[in-house]
Amino acid sequence: MRRYIQAMAFMAFCILFGGSAVAAQDHSSLVKGPFTTGPEVTKTCLGCHEQQGKDFMKTRHWTWSVHQEIPGRGKVDLGKKNAVNNFCLALPTNNQRCTSCHAGYGWKDATFDFNKAENVDCLVCHDTTGSYKKLPAAAGHPAYQDTEFPPKSGKIWKALDLEKIAKSVGPTSRATCGSCHFYGGGGDHIKHGDLDTSLVAPKRSADVHMAVDGANMNCSSCHRAEKHAIPGKALSVSATGSGTTLSCNDCHAGTPHKQNVMLNRHAEKVACQTCHVSTFSRTLPTMVWWDWSTAGKDTPVTKDQYGQPLYDKQKGDFKWAKDVKPTYMWFNGSVDRYLLGDKMDPSKVTHLSYPRGDRKDKTAQITPFKVMEGKQPYDSVRNVFAVPNLWAGYWAHWDWNKAITDGMKEAGQDYSGQYGFAPTDMHWKVNHMVGPKAEALKCNDCHAKDGRMDWKALGYAGDPRSGKK
Repeated sequence: MRRYIQAMAFMAFCILFGGSAVAAQDHSSLVKGPFTTGPEVTKTCLGCHEQQGKDFMKTRHWTWSVHQEIPGRGKVDLGKKNAVNNFCLALPTNNQRCTSCHAGYGWKDATFDFNKAENVDCLVCHDTTGSYKKLPAAAGHPAYQDTEFPPKSGKIWKALDLEKIAKSVGPTSRATCGSCHFYGGGGDHIKHGDLDTSLVAPKRSADVHMAVDGANMNCSSCHRAEKHAIPGKALSVSATGSGTTLSCNDCHAGTPHKQNVMLNRHAEKVACQTCHVSTFSRTLPTMVWWDWSTAGKDTPVTKDQYGQPLYDKQKGDFKWAKDVKPTYMWFNGSVDRYLLGDKMDPSKVTHLSYPRGDRKDKTAQITPFKVMEGKQPYDSVRNVFAVPNLWAGYWAHWDWNKAITDGMKEAGQDYSGQYGFAPTDMHWKVNHMVGPKAEALKCNDCHAKDGRMDWKALGYAGDPRSGKK
């Protein structure tokens, strides 16, 4: 009972000092407009928050790159800035579209000034009106005048009232964090599987921590920033979990299953998420396959049972899944990953990110993952994955060779002039969408004859409960 009370007290502290209960300073009399651009707002913010601006410009949210250790490869600069993925592929030459999710203004090419504080976008994280939105393909700027996007679509993005928004700033929220993190991969519920707009105001059945009828925690309740540095890493842009990662044990330390010795023993080698996130993408489907090799065809668009498109001329074929059982793998906190310019074998699936660890690794736990699969372009002579210019490139002229030529030049990579498409996958650790306690996995979910664990893939001769080691 004492441990339970301590845990509840700590969780209350998390919510109080990391979430929505933090009182916001009234800025209505402190901010003087009007403002015609985002950087003008930031200049006003810096009048009182100069140090906060300096702190923010040291963070990964600003640099999109971190000098980090790659297992067996030494230290490299790696992040969204230069990582290869199997969604929208890579940042170079696609900056003004990709950087609509950068917490800054104007990153349209390599000339962007990362040392200019007024380029920081304060509003994207601190808006409380719900009206602040980045304009797609505007390099991080919102709409300053009524703008049609996409072109010739008839959809008008209304000019924002920047003064009203600036006067109403406050703490971050699920909505502000989600304005980027729910939309990874080019849209809502595409990339992560455990992060989408269903978490803006979820029920307990979707996530007990963020549930409006439950703990009602914000992202910052766990991802508590220090000098604007926010802990937590995506395996797509990191190689090790040490230093700035999060753990369920941060709040649920010790033996969380009270007197259940068997469950507490399992917790030593089984990640909490394995039992407590029985499925992901519970409300909205997530993408699980993206084939770029079929793009460019004037094929009629069909939709699946979830109402999701199975084809897009710009992007190729898709597959979607909902209420997905994770893939379970050993994970010790570090990742093998593909780096731009690495050699690959087009006859095999290239793991762009792959969890490290095995049964004999004392630091590894059985952990749930979303596996994203696809096919993407590569240099068929040099055998390296390509960085194509998509925005205002391939999507304008439909010429893969020209798109790859332009993209590889911008990325500082050689290109032979010949290309193909090769299979890849990425592994995304499942952390969110923790279900109610009653829905946690039971013994037979894993240990029955038709249980969800692939014991041989995990290094066992068979189900260890049956005595097979």
